[in-house]
Amino acid sequence: MAILRCVLLVCLAFNPHIFAQSLTPLALCALTDIWPQGPGSALEPQLPDAELTQILAQIDPERIKATITKLVSFGTRHTLSNQTDPTRGIGAARDWLASELRGYAAQSHGRMTVSVPSYVQPPASRIPSDTVISNVVATLRGSAEPDRAYVISGHYDSRVSDSLNFVDDAPGANDDASGVAVTLELARVFAGHSPKATIIFAAVAGEEQGLYGSNFLATSLKKAGVDVQGMLNNDIVGSSTGDDGARAPFDIRMFAQGIPTTETAAQIATRVSIGGENDSPTRQLGRFVTEVAQNPSTNMSVHIVYRPDRYLRGGDHTSFLQQGFPAVRFTEPNENFAHQHQDIRVVDGVQFGDLIDFVDFEYVTRVARVNGAALWSLAQAPGTPKGVLIDTTGLTNNSTIKWTADAGADGGYEIVWRATEEAFWSHVIPVGQVDRATVQLSKDNVHFGVRAVGRNGFRSPATFPFPG
Repeated sequence: MAILRCVLLVCLAFNPHIFAQSLTPLALCALTDIWPQGPGSALEPQLPDAELTQILAQIDPERIKATITKLVSFGTRHTLSNQTDPTRGIGAARDWLASELRGYAAQSHGRMTVSVPSYVQPPASRIPSDTVISNVVATLRGSAEPDRAYVISGHYDSRVSDSLNFVDDAPGANDDASGVAVTLELARVFAGHSPKATIIFAAVAGEEQGLYGSNFLATSLKKAGVDVQGMLNNDIVGSSTGDDGARAPFDIRMFAQGIPTTETAAQIATRVSIGGENDSPTRQLGRFVTEVAQNPSTNMSVHIVYRPDRYLRGGDHTSFLQQGFPAVRFTEPNENFAHQHQDIRVVDGVQFGDLIDFVDFEYVTRVARVNGAALWSLAQAPGTPKGVLIDTTGLTNNSTIKWTADAGADGGYEIVWRATEEAFWSHVIPVGQVDRATVQLSKDNVHFGVRAVGRNGFRSPATFPFPG
């Protein structure tokens, strides 16, 4: 009779090609007699600790409503609209956003700074003449690992039916004052706390004309050498009701790219050869968000969609994907296309236009809590493991995985695994503060990952190992 067992054995091993010092612990996990059932234990979701629970409770629907109402009051926020009028146009919106964020930063004891990085975009697609593109950015510096960063954004520009019409009213209440309101509200709440890693809160311009603001932000971070380990884009997160009347008030879609844009042909060939198409850094970020953001404090279900975005659509996360940064997009589950990119009008009794009347502020609040749970959990955990490789030098039914040890992983490491047909990690094996482990489970049968653990109990997203 098969006896199910999982035994963690700590041994001493020496390999001069892997270990620079001397003897290094080698974790060896005994396999149960039926491989799909384990080694290790069932993976349990990471639940909010006391501080995160308090953070999520502070997210205020009235503040979110006030932000969206104010952004709509500028009439239009078209990228080509007036930049100097104090009450109408994108310039007025830019200045108000900067003022709001500076007010939050004043309560951060110096941890948060605010900037308005800008550049002149020469004529290009949907940009007929030289146009200043300005982002509004608040940076909450990490207390322990300031060079590791996470980004959250929404775009503050808006449009109507004609992408070049910068004169008529373009309220942009849902697309995307809702995403900006999520970003601002989290900046306000997080300013009173001290995350271990840096968090960047961005309201970007030029999205409707071609992702100009987010491209400027992503390329600037890349050039500066910032280690962006995750980006959350919120675009059209303002309503739970679709154009067919379908409602999903406790659901949010999260789009996650598969094979990374920046991988070479050789890297893609290797990924495909080992069945790693569903294990890109962005998919791991998506799995992480799903794990940490579904709980009683958010009261939401996160539905990961395995594609970069919707058909015929795009968003600011694309700019980060193009720079090799993991990035996901949040969008409401049932869109109403009469309220996106439309002139304000009534046709056959149907109201068109992105009006504030159609925004559900309680829903936006729950979306903000999903983002807040993900951001805080990312920033409080150690960084995502790097240099993760799986040994393929010989044929064996064991699997040896190694990685680059990081001092930030002061709680050690865990190997996670799942059957190849499963969407999420199902089992976890604690292996301690080591930089390699051997598991008595064949790499031919399952997918492995490695995640770092902090002494505070927070765990990083997993890294999928490539052959090495």
